[in-house]
Amino acid sequence: MGTFPIKSAALILAACAGLSACGDNPGEQALYGAGAGAAGAAVLDGNLITGAAVGAAANLLYCQENPRQC
Repeated sequence: MGTFPIKSAALILAACAGLSACGDNPGEQALYGAGAGAAGAAVLDGNLITGAAVGAAANLLYCQENPRQC
């Protein structure tokens, strides 16, 4: 039986945390998305600022397009 890579597990946990915490207003949505994006970038050894920006934008867009999901 093989081992599950730590980076994969951390990425999955970060994605779940980001999706489970949409936020009640645009400020919270951007903050939670930025946190999830930065966490994902850290796990993948990417640029933290870019990850945070992409995460914030993605969560804002998702919550605007799917208000009943947030």
